[in-house]
Amino acid sequence: MKLKLIISILCCLATKGLLAQQKNWVQYVNTLQGTNSKHELTRGNTYPTTALPFGMHTWTPQTGKNGDGWKYQYFKDKIRGFQQAHQCSSWTRDYAVFSLMPMVDELEVNEDKREAKFSHQDEVAKPNYYKVRFENDITTEISPSERGAHLRFSYPKSKRSFLILDGYTRLSGVQILPKENKITGWVNNGEGFKKGWKSYFVIQFDQPVKAYGTWENKRNTISKDSVSAEGFGKGAFVEFEPGVKVQVKTASSYISLKQAELNLKRELGNDKTLEDTKARAAAVWNKSLGKIEVEGGSKADMETFYSCFFRASLFSRKFYELNEAGKPYYFSPYDGKVHDGYMFTDTGFWDTFRAQFPLNTLVQPEMHGRYMQAMLDAYSQCGWLPSWSFPSEAGSMIGNHAISLFADAWAKGIRTFDPKKALAAYYHEAMNKGPWGPANGRDGVTEYNQLGYVPYPKYREATAKTLEYAYDDYCAYALAKMTGDKHYMEVFEKPMFNYKNVYDPSTRFMRGKNAEGKWSPDFDPTEWGGPFTEGNAWHWQWSVFQDTKGLINLMGGNNHFVSKLDSVFSQPNTVNVGSYGGMIHEMTEMVMANMGQYAHGNQPIQHMVYLYNYANQPWKAQFHAREVMRKLYDATENGYPGDEDQGQTSSWYVLSALGFYSVTPGSGEYVLGSPVFKKTTIHLENGKKFVISAPTNDANHVYIRSANLNGENYTKNFLNHSDLLKGGLLKLEMNVKPSLNRGILEEDKPFSISK
Repeated sequence: MKLKLIISILCCLATKGLLAQQKNWVQYVNTLQGTNSKHELTRGNTYPTTALPFGMHTWTPQTGKNGDGWKYQYFKDKIRGFQQAHQCSSWTRDYAVFSLMPMVDELEVNEDKREAKFSHQDEVAKPNYYKVRFENDITTEISPSERGAHLRFSYPKSKRSFLILDGYTRLSGVQILPKENKITGWVNNGEGFKKGWKSYFVIQFDQPVKAYGTWENKRNTISKDSVSAEGFGKGAFVEFEPGVKVQVKTASSYISLKQAELNLKRELGNDKTLEDTKARAAAVWNKSLGKIEVEGGSKADMETFYSCFFRASLFSRKFYELNEAGKPYYFSPYDGKVHDGYMFTDTGFWDTFRAQFPLNTLVQPEMHGRYMQAMLDAYSQCGWLPSWSFPSEAGSMIGNHAISLFADAWAKGIRTFDPKKALAAYYHEAMNKGPWGPANGRDGVTEYNQLGYVPYPKYREATAKTLEYAYDDYCAYALAKMTGDKHYMEVFEKPMFNYKNVYDPSTRFMRGKNAEGKWSPDFDPTEWGGPFTEGNAWHWQWSVFQDTKGLINLMGGNNHFVSKLDSVFSQPNTVNVGSYGGMIHEMTEMVMANMGQYAHGNQPIQHMVYLYNYANQPWKAQFHAREVMRKLYDATENGYPGDEDQGQTSSWYVLSALGFYSVTPGSGEYVLGSPVFKKTTIHLENGKKFVISAPTNDANHVYIRSANLNGENYTKNFLNHSDLLKGGLLKLEMNVKPSLNRGILEEDKPFSISK
């Protein structure tokens, strides 16, 4: 007996030890980060997303009206539904949406009247679990699967218990199966799809349906005992026994109702309770977030890091499903047909080429490789490479950045696509203007090819377009060079230097220039808009990702270049609203940040702090990177300095907190900054680990005194992706004072075309 007792105790201790070793990264994530946003001032424009990494569908509480981009705003105190959601940004409409809302006492379908009051004290918001208790004592819980969700509605005792399904905007259809305790249906909302597309859903209850009916949300008319309806805004309602606790499993498909049923069975069929789904979702998230393990920071630092890493792991979405044999296939938003293979959507490359996709190449290379082939499939289906897929091609913003993804993938050893097809697709993109938006093909393509720049004011945002076209042409050149394609090397070798054509040496700024070669009059570098996109000359000065050394030469050398960088932070944070005619939220956010003309809330300037590495003052990159992270990010509802933008602003933080950033996607390099944590371990998909150790690191020790890579002194201001993939140890000695003579040799400087 004594031996058995000893063995039992040892087993118990061993089990506790194993549990202690399991890392719970989910505990640090706050999905309410950045939700305190409105039209005039965005603190992220996020919603409390309950989803799996890159999940096809996400779920969220809804405080806003149907069709309102601001679907959840932290300062509101009423919820009107719990939505299946796909929205990338508050500035874009959602698609494939329906919602569920529990009610007590009397049936009320009107979305304004059915709202229920809540307090954030009664809210839990984690990636794997959302919970809220209303003042009327209804509790809603949600845990996600990739293509569905497990919900639970707990009604107060003795109260009539209703659940309302709202078909959202536009067309929808519902079929109630009361004997099966089930509702099936479809919705058709969103923009850009081929005519007739549907998102099919199935909803299964674990409690008997007592009463039921359909309704429509235009006039809020109710048809009791009706089992089916189709048309604009059609929905359904069911009533359960009073005071019931009902579990609801739901899943959706873009292919068929049969596939929706299969998604439900495969993803949620074995989960007897919501706790099962919650635990499984936690395990998925802990594995995903655990790809980067940080140690030796404050609890607040941990919360900010993993909340950002969570948000960086949502886009682009998996748009594919698994058939009965477990093989991937998908309904294409581009041609409206079903194809075999993988598809990903819901991102704007103008935002995400900078950091979100480079982060994926590091921690999600298998998925990223599938994405590269999916882009070529999208090209074959609609005739254009994606630039802003939501979920089909919208062509929003500027530039042709699919080529950045291709070049960056190839440079980092992700070679799952045919580079000849990628270059041919990009050539088509670069030599034509498509039917949708300025980033579908090229705005001003004829003039750009003839003049070497896009003329302003003939084309709005022309200088910004010139700068980004030149970078994209570099990416095509780089991919051609890496793959031995001399033809496309020759095609793009000259235009990758076109940034020089919009640089005015008299003002040392990028400027608008007309077709006759004259600079735009009355130049004010603080003036927003005009030849620039969502920014001014201070912000766009630095968008020469491919050739920072060439930009330094244009500006008169390192001293002039550094002086201009310094001036970004020392200039007053004043705004000339310019062609916008009034304050837009990006302007307000720059003023609020109070860092001079540094406008981190938008993408164009986000890489700027790292450019000191190219001009003999890398210590300033270390200082400013830490300052931006310290001042402008946290894990609260006010956690971002502007739009989060499909993982980009979060990915900037994640990479920067590691101690480096992707200034030039396509080069295979990361430029050094200053890590936040004493130790960071990147668990690579190839099974190796890359460790960044900075034992003396803290809020004051932000400067790199010395670096050692795998036992050898390391003076470079950049890391190669190939070195990271080998695994190893980068040891940093941090100091309170800058090391003015470290990293100033030519060979220490990051990539530029010009030498």
